[in-house]
This record gives sequence, C-alpha cells and structure tokens, in this order.
Amino acid sequence: MNLDLFFSALRARFGMFATVLASTLLAAILVSLLLPKSYNATASLLVDANKDEQSLSTALVPPRERLGYMQTQMDIITSERVARKAVQDLRLADNPATREAFEAEAQGVGSIEGWLVEHLLKWLKVETSQSNVIQVSFASADPQFSALVANAFAKAYIDTMLELRVEPTRHAATWFDVQLKSLRANLEAAQVKLTDYHKQQGIISTDERFDVENARLGELSSQLVKAQEQTFDLQTRERQARDLLERGASPGELPDVLANPHVQKLSADLTHGEAKLQELATQYGANHPQYQRQFSENQSLREKVDAEMKKIVSGIYNSLRQSRQREVGLRNALAAQRAQLLEHKENRNELAVLTRDVETAQRTYEAALQRAVVSQVESRASQTNVALLSPAVAPRKPSRPKVVLNIALSLVIGTMLGIGIVILMELFDRRVRSRNDLENELNVPLLAVLNARPSAGSLLLGRSGGAGRALPSPG
Repeated sequence: MNLDLFFSALRARFGMFATVLASTLLAAILVSLLLPKSYNATASLLVDANKDEQSLSTALVPPRERLGYMQTQMDIITSERVARKAVQDLRLADNPATREAFEAEAQGVGSIEGWLVEHLLKWLKVETSQSNVIQVSFASADPQFSALVANAFAKAYIDTMLELRVEPTRHAATWFDVQLKSLRANLEAAQVKLTDYHKQQGIISTDERFDVENARLGELSSQLVKAQEQTFDLQTRERQARDLLERGASPGELPDVLANPHVQKLSADLTHGEAKLQELATQYGANHPQYQRQFSENQSLREKVDAEMKKIVSGIYNSLRQSRQREVGLRNALAAQRAQLLEHKENRNELAVLTRDVETAQRTYEAALQRAVVSQVESRASQTNVALLSPAVAPRKPSRPKVVLNIALSLVIGTMLGIGIVILMELFDRRVRSRNDLENELNVPLLAVLNARPSAGSLLLGRSGGAGRALPSPG
C-alpha cells in the first residue's frame, strides 16, 4: 500500500479513524480523572564519604569506590531496619485505621509493623546522581502523609547510620578495656622479670662498650702485652749477661751495669781514689798512713762496685723470673676473664630476650591503647557524615495521574490504533480508490476518468460511499 492509497483509504474511512481516536482520548481522560491522586514528597540527604568531624580515623573512600559507597547507602535507606524505625517513629501501628486495614488484608497473619514496612517500602523511591546527594521520595494519596514518611525515612536513615557507627566501636571499646588489662599485666610482668634479672646478674647496661668486665678484659690484654715485652727485654739482657760471664768477662761490661748511676758514681769515686793513691805513693810512699788510708778506701769502693755489679746481674735474673711469673699470672687472669665474659655473654643473650619481651609487650600495649582511645572517642559520636539537605514538604499538586501526559499518550495511541483499524478494514474490504488501482492491481485499460461526483443519470454508478469510478474498456 503506497501513500496515495493510504491517504485515500484514510479519507474514505475517516469516520472510523475519528471514532477510534475520540474513544481512546475519552477513555484516557476518564481514567485520568477517575484514578486516585498520588502526591510525591522528596527529602534530600547529603552524604560525604570523606568527611567525619567526630572521628580520629583518616581513612578516605577512593573515588573509584564512591559509586559503590553511594549504592550501599541507598540499600541501607531501603532496608527493613530503617523502614521499621520509620514506622516506630511515626507510630503508625497505633493508628486504629491502620490496624483495621491490617486486620482486613492480613487477617491476623504476621505483625502489623512488618505489614507497614512492606507497604511503605513499596511506595518508597531512592535515587542519586553523580553527586553526593540522595533523594528519598514517598508517594501516597495524602500530601501531608507523604512528607511525614519521607522525612521519617531520612531521620531513620541518619539515626541508623549513627547506630551502625557507634555500636561496633562501643563493643570494640569494651573489648579493648578487657584486653588492655591483660596487656598491661603482661607488660608489668615482663618489666619485673627484666629488673630481677638485672639484679641477679649485676648487669647495669646491655651495651658491651660500657661493661666493666669488657673493659677489664681489655686492660688485662694490654697488661699482658706489656709483660710479654718486658719479659722479652729481660730475656735479652739476661742472655747478654750470661754470655759475658761465661766468656770470663767482667760484669762491668754489661749495659745494665754501665748504665747504672750508682755504679757510675762508685766507679768515678774509685777512679778518683786510684789517682789520689798514685799521687800519695809518689809523695809519701806506700807505707805512709795517708797512703794506707786511701788504699783502704779504694779497696772498699772496689768491693762496693763488685757487690753492686753482682746485685745488678742478680737483679736481672730476679726480674726475668718475676716477669715470667707475672706473665703467667696475666695469662691465667685473661683466660679467666674471657671465661667470665662468655658467661656474661650468655647472660646478655638472656637479657636481650627479656628486653625484647618488654619491648614487644610495650608496643602491643601502646597499639592497643591507641586503638582503645580511637574506639572510645568514636563510640561517643553524636553525628555522622550524613546531613539532611532539605526536608520534604507537602506537595501542592499531585504527581499522578499526569493528565496532560496521559492525553498526549492517548492521542498518539489513538492515532496509531485508528490507522491500524483503517488499514485492517482496507485489507479485508478492498475498494478501487484511484486510476492506479485499475492499472496496477486489475491490469485493465482505461477509457476515461470521471472527476465529478456521480449522479443518478451517470453512465457509471459508483458503490455507496465510494469515490469517482474509472470506466474500463470492454474486454
């Protein structure tokens, strides 16, 4: 069917088209007027996921998780817990009319609060966009009731969010109080054990640089090195003295004897006495009393020098023996000190374990104390990150039925329905509307086309209600 044929059929059956369109429009108007009016009230809530003035936590919601966070808030608003709280705040269960409706519909099955929750959630609508604002809407036949319910859901949501925030932290604060007592007892026990071990072992500091025993070991090591050097020196001097004496040399040739100041003084006195003795022998002779006295003095000095040299040689032997004995004593003391240090090392290892126990207990206690403080502070919070941006007000105009929209839709639907009926009628009752129908559909030649309205005296009579007819040629 082309457009010309369509418009021809539409003109021919315009009455049916207009009847269908008028019926549809009238039905839409009647339905819109007869439907009960519904008033929609909306409350706006501002949800800021990254702002909480009464929290010590600095955790933020990442931007990529904001949509999920907002969806969670919408699910909370439409939860049974929030709806039940709204019902309780409005005291709907105490309304006699509500009870009668519940008894009539539920017939005593279930609770009235559950029934009210189901009905309120049915007409509740929660929406959000790309912002942090959530729209809570409720529709009913009473505009005042719609506003009350929308505001009640907003308040119930805020109160529920506060409860969801405070309840876990309150339980956590109570749990931390119990744990802190145990952790504090563990810390005190570890500190007492460490202090007792300090007292038992006599350890003041765990740092070996300041340990007396370690310093004593270093001092003994230093003394042993000096004793070894002294023993080596005395061994060298003793070997020189022994070699000289074995060769029959005089002890006076020894370096220790030559370097001795007392021997030097005695030798100088002896040299001076020998010179004076020679002078007296020249002047007075060997029998003179002065000569004899000087001779006796020189002999005494010589004996003193010999005695002193023997004493020096004997002193070298004695010093070597004493140095060896001291070296042996220092070696034994050093070995004993090392053994004591090894024992102290084990004590320090035990002390380090006890110290780590104290430090671990201290860190655990401090971490728990910090968490306990955070839980105690947040358990006393009186607000959340949700605020009522704008409360719902009673609407002056109903949101449904939308008469203008229904009439516009009825015009569209009536037009489509009328066109459809015209097309169906044309398919089941096909008529010749134009010359194209004869040429294309019947494939017959035309003699003439009558444009005038047919009359009783016309050669060709059209069918009732039809348009002008074309005259086909004889077969």
